[in-house]
Amino acid sequence: MACPDAELSIIIVSDDEIHALNKAYLQHDRPTNVISFPMQEGDGVGVQPTLLGDVAISVDTATRDALEAGIDPLRELIFLLLHGILHLLGYDHERGDEGEARIMEAKEQEIFRLIETEMLTATDHA
Repeated sequence: MACPDAELSIIIVSDDEIHALNKAYLQHDRPTNVISFPMQEGDGVGVQPTLLGDVAISVDTATRDALEAGIDPLRELIFLLLHGILHLLGYDHERGDEGEARIMEAKEQEIFRLIETEMLTATDHA
């Protein structure tokens, strides 16, 4: 993604905590699965060029969604982290047009396949 020296913080929170973040910063009065807080947008652009921002993930929502989908909760957490990082890098599926959403989804799938391949390889060598 062309940012080898980039930094970000990751926080794993409960539904109550992500609900509070969602309400305070995005004015959505509900819990969600992941929220990204980019540092390379708005007034602070360029102050810390290697600092991408923060990603908050609700472990409660991620676990619930994974169980409903019949997938491993760790896999869901990894996917949500990837989703959040892509938001920090400027990808968007909410504010833009349908084309932007497709571009973000394609990038998610491309990178997630690489991550899954690495996870399988690591498991095979364990």
